[in-house]
Amino acid sequence: MIHYILQGHELQNDVQTMIQVFYPNLHYTRAQEAAPLGVSIVSSMEKGIASAMLYRDGEKIDSWSMAYENGAGEKEEKRLVKRTIYELLKKETGLRPQWGLLTGVRPAKIISGLLAEGKSEEDCLKYFVKDYLVMEHKARLALAVAKAEQKLLEENKANDISLYIGIPFCPTRCLYCSFTSYPLAQYKDRVDEYLNAMFRELEFLAEYAKDFHLRSIYIGGGTPTSLNEQQLERLLHKVSVLFDTKEMEYTVEAGRPDTITREKLRLMKEYGVNRISINPQTMNEETLKAIGRRHSVEDIRRVFYEARELGHENINMDLILGLPGENPGDVELTMEEILKLAPDNVTVHTLAVKRASRLKEEFDQHTLSTAEALEEMLAITAEYAKKMGMEPYYMYRQKNMVGNFENVGYCHPGKEGEYNVQIMEEKQTILAAGAGASTKTVDPETDQIQRIFNVKSVEDYIARIDEMIERKKKGLPGGGWK
Repeated sequence: MIHYILQGHELQNDVQTMIQVFYPNLHYTRAQEAAPLGVSIVSSMEKGIASAMLYRDGEKIDSWSMAYENGAGEKEEKRLVKRTIYELLKKETGLRPQWGLLTGVRPAKIISGLLAEGKSEEDCLKYFVKDYLVMEHKARLALAVAKAEQKLLEENKANDISLYIGIPFCPTRCLYCSFTSYPLAQYKDRVDEYLNAMFRELEFLAEYAKDFHLRSIYIGGGTPTSLNEQQLERLLHKVSVLFDTKEMEYTVEAGRPDTITREKLRLMKEYGVNRISINPQTMNEETLKAIGRRHSVEDIRRVFYEARELGHENINMDLILGLPGENPGDVELTMEEILKLAPDNVTVHTLAVKRASRLKEEFDQHTLSTAEALEEMLAITAEYAKKMGMEPYYMYRQKNMVGNFENVGYCHPGKEGEYNVQIMEEKQTILAAGAGASTKTVDPETDQIQRIFNVKSVEDYIARIDEMIERKKKGLPGGGWK
């Protein structure tokens, strides 16, 4: 448990997220004074001095402070609060976080904003390195991603939108997963009922979308291919009836190889799906068993080659670095196998210990990678991406990531996942259907974002589908409905 105390400001989120960088996966609580037991951190901004103080068992151990000018503005105040905590805890722990003071999800979005203001690339790098203490190689990664994203974002038109379709079922729950997903064995008798409800929501969204230009469709989850062949065809057929899927990116996150059959791959190709994900996470047999996967490395190879045989020309593969028990050598073995398969995109995730995951529940039973090992793993994946002729094109970060690192998408030129860029950069409205799905509207004039949430529970979604549609009628701008 980490206690923190605020004095002279109310920047609670900035204080907690900075503390989490140094002390991840603990409980954090705001207090009025230093606790008699354990670690407490005081963050203060008073009388022109920003400071952070460390207490252990009620006794002050150390502090770090710096002067500031009154009227500095909220952005600068946040930076100062983070800077004082950063310097204090860097000295205390010996850690040097590679992303410095940046704790947000979208580092590349910050650079995109600076470039849009007319700043030079060198100005952007200096801003990251000097003002936010980001290590130079991470700043350059963010710059490379921002430039790659700009090429796609420049094509955006004011009436462009995308569509997300959520299938919240999985064959089993993986160790690290916290997504809205439900075990198929328990819900198999409700899948068709769920599809019926979601089709009603899609019918409404199709009517609304007639006033716009649909740029991409992404079917995610859960694991969409956990649907049986008949159910998957029902879904794909419904999408084909409601939306013109030609001349757009159309993705199905096929995900787990144990849910993919040759017939499902054929159906996806027949209905115009032109981008799929086959996600091994690792190519090590022992790790697959440990994280709850019910497939082998050979299953991954088989499914991948079947997809190629059936004409799938844009295949992404997801990997996770820092899985329990893995070391840099294991990651190199995985990348050697991925190199042989030669996918079109590779998305490299750093393990995040999510609050709702089994990994969080069983945290004491697992040995996680150190920050140093993860940095080596990230370097290995970047090296192999380069060997495969890929460049980074999108990136995002999450809370509670082991080592406070990042997730990076690599691709061959022309094989960028457009939906991934749009969802990260928040420059386009994305309609969403299904349990747990969140519609995000973006005003192209002001960049103002509004969200419309669906309930997470499958049972509630089915029972309250009329309410989900009504929420969109009230929340979506304009009106394509009748």
